Amino acid sequence: MARTMQAGKPYPIGPRVDARGANFALFSAHAEKVELCIFDPLGRRELERLPLPENTDGIWYGYLPEARPGMLYGYRVYGPYAPTEGHRFNPHKLLLDPYARELDGTFLLTDLHFGYHVGNPRADLAMDRRDNARVMPKCRLVDESFTWGEDRPPRRPWKETVIYEIHTAGFTRGNPEIDPRLRGTFAGLRSQPAIEHLLHLGVTAVELLPVHVSVDDRHLVRRGLSNFWGYNSIGFFAPDPRFLGSGGHTEFKQTVAALHAVGIEVILDVVYNHTAEGNEFGPTLCFRGIDNASYYWLPQQTKNHYMDFTGCGNSLRASHPRVLQMILDSLRYWVEVMHVDGFRFDLASTLARHGQGFDPHAPFLAAIGQDPVLSTVKLIAEPWDLGEGGYQLGAFPPGWSEWNDRYRNMMRRFWRGDGGMIGDLAGRFAGSTDIYRHWGRRPTASINFLTAHDGFTLKDLVSYDHKHNEANQENNADGSSDNGSWNCGAEGPTEDAAIIKLRQQQRRNFLATLLLSQGVPMLLGGDELGNGQNGNNNAYCQDNEIGWIDWSGKGVSGEDLTPFVSKLVRLRNWGQLSHGHFLDGQVKSDTGMRDITWFRVDGNEMNEADWRFPNARFLAVALSGKPRPALILLNAHYEPLSFTLPNWARIASWHVEINTVDTEGMGEGRFMSGDKFEVSARSLILMLGKVEQ
Repeated sequence: MARTMQAGKPYPIGPRVDARGANFALFSAHAEKVELCIFDPLGRRELERLPLPENTDGIWYGYLPEARPGMLYGYRVYGPYAPTEGHRFNPHKLLLDPYARELDGTFLLTDLHFGYHVGNPRADLAMDRRDNARVMPKCRLVDESFTWGEDRPPRRPWKETVIYEIHTAGFTRGNPEIDPRLRGTFAGLRSQPAIEHLLHLGVTAVELLPVHVSVDDRHLVRRGLSNFWGYNSIGFFAPDPRFLGSGGHTEFKQTVAALHAVGIEVILDVVYNHTAEGNEFGPTLCFRGIDNASYYWLPQQTKNHYMDFTGCGNSLRASHPRVLQMILDSLRYWVEVMHVDGFRFDLASTLARHGQGFDPHAPFLAAIGQDPVLSTVKLIAEPWDLGEGGYQLGAFPPGWSEWNDRYRNMMRRFWRGDGGMIGDLAGRFAGSTDIYRHWGRRPTASINFLTAHDGFTLKDLVSYDHKHNEANQENNADGSSDNGSWNCGAEGPTEDAAIIKLRQQQRRNFLATLLLSQGVPMLLGGDELGNGQNGNNNAYCQDNEIGWIDWSGKGVSGEDLTPFVSKLVRLRNWGQLSHGHFLDGQVKSDTGMRDITWFRVDGNEMNEADWRFPNARFLAVALSGKPRPALILLNAHYEPLSFTLPNWARIASWHVEINTVDTEGMGEGRFMSGDKFEVSARSLILMLGKVEQ
C-alpha cells in the first residue's frame, strides 16, 4: 500500500531521522512541486514517489513515518525549463539531496545525467526527457549516533601549529607498511604506521584535500583519468565513498578521534566556490535541477549562462541567504558532528563576492565571524579566485589566516639564486608585516608554504626548470609555467653525484627556511621523503604512482628528511622561534634584547644602503627568545662567505644546531662572538646563543 507523507517541519533543512520516521526538507524558491523518491535496498528500482506536502518560505517539507536508517532516496523537482530565465527544472532527472549525509553508488557521467539533449546545436535550450535514476547514486538515511568517548579538540594555538597537507588516498596508497586493505581510505590514515610518521615529523595538524563527495569529469574518464584531488564537489555533508570501507561515514569519525588522541588536529580543504555541475553544458545532478537561479551566479542579461569566477564553469552564490545557510550548516555539521578542527577554503574570494566584487564584509565572512561555533575553529582562505578583482591577499578580516603565495614566490626566487631579493626576503621571513599588520591581525595570519598539492613537489622544485605534464594528456598546456624552480644543472633524473648532493641540500634549505620563518608553516606531504611527480605540477588527475606519495625514500640517507624536519619543529617550539606577535626591533623586557636584528657579513647591523644592494644573496638575522636567542644565516650565493659572528647583546658564544651542508642537516661546533665563520655556498645555518652570566 502506498504511503502518504505527513506535514512535518520546515526545519532543520535536510533529512532528520527520529524514532518514528524521518523528516525531509528541501529549499527551492522557484519549484512548483517536489517529490521524494524511495528506492529498493540495492538502489535499482524506484518504489515510490511521494510529493512533499508543505511549502513555507521556499522550504518544501514532509514527514515519512517508519523511514529508517539505510533507506535510499532522491528528489525530483518540478518547475519551468526556461534556461534564458535561469530555470532548468527537469523532473526526469533524479537529484541528490544537498544535505545528504551519505551516498550509495558512484557517478558514471552518461548522457542520461544531462538535462538537455547532448549534441543539439542549441543544446542547453532543449529538455532531455530520459530518466537517469538507474545510473544515479542514491542518498542514504544514516544513524548519526557515535560514541566519541573522551574525544576533545586539541585546540592547538596558531603559534604552535605546523600543518601537513595530504590527500587521504595519496598519503596511504603507496605506503608498504599500511595494510593493503586499508590503503586509500580513512582507516589507512588512522593506521599505526601513518600516525607514527606524523608524530615523528612533529606536525600538529593534517590538512586533507577535499573529502566531500565529488565527481570525475567526463573528459577525464574518457582519457582513463579521474579528478583525483576531488576539487569537484557535489555533496557538502557526505564523505566521498572512495575513502570509505564497510563502516560508512563513521569511519571518518573514527579517524578524527584517533588523530585527536595523539594531539593532531584535522583541517578540511573545502570547495564551496563551485560545484561539479559545471557550466550550461554540464550535467544536472543536484543544485541545477533544484533551483538553478538561486544557487548559482547568473548574468543578468544572459541567464542561460553562468558567471565563472572559478575556472570551473560555475560559481556558487554564497550571498544568497539559503545558499549561505547551506554552507554554514555544512561547516557546523563537520565541526559539531564530525569533530573537525578547521577549514581551508578553496578560492575563498568567490565566497566573499557581494554586489560588484569582493567585500571583506560580505554575508559569508560576516556570518562566519559572528557564528559561535565556526568563529572558534581554524579558518584558512585561499585569498584569490579567477575573476576580476579576485586576488585579495591580506584583505580577509580578523579571525582568518591566508595562504601566502608571496612567501612561496619570494623564497623560491631567493634559493634559486636571484639577486637583490633580501628586502622582500626579510619581510616574508618576519611574518609579512606589510600584508597583515592591520585590524589587529598577527603573523599567524600568514600560512607560509613553499610547495602544495597545486604545483611542483619539493623534489621536483629542485630537479626541473620546466613542467612536464604530458601524462595529463593536455599537450603540457595545463599547470603554471612560472614555478620559480631550478634544476641544479640537469633537467629531471640524473646520476651526477654533485647535482644530487646540491638538490638534497636545496631541499634542506627550503625546509629550514619554512620552519624558521614567522607565521604558520605548511608542509606538503611527502616532501620530507623526497617524493616527486616526474615534473608534473598539476597532478590533479593522476590516481596512480604519479599522484601518490612515494615512500621508497624512507630511511635513505639524504633523501629521508623526517629527522631533520622533526628537529626543526622541536627547535621552533622549544626555542620560541615562533613569535605570536610582529617583530619590530624593540628591546623586550623579558629578554633585555631587541626581538629582531639584521646583520651584514662583517657582523655589523645593516643600514638602508645594505638593503638596496642589487646583488645581495645573503641575509643574517638574530631573534631574541627564551631560553636561548637564535642566529640564522641564509646564503643563496654560489660561493661561500666569511661571516663575523656579531657581538650582539650579551651573547658570549654561539652553538651550531642546523647546517644544511651536512647530509642530515645537523650542525655542530661552538664559536665565540667576533669569530669568523664560513657560511658554505647555498646553505642555511641556525645557531643558538649562550648569554653571559
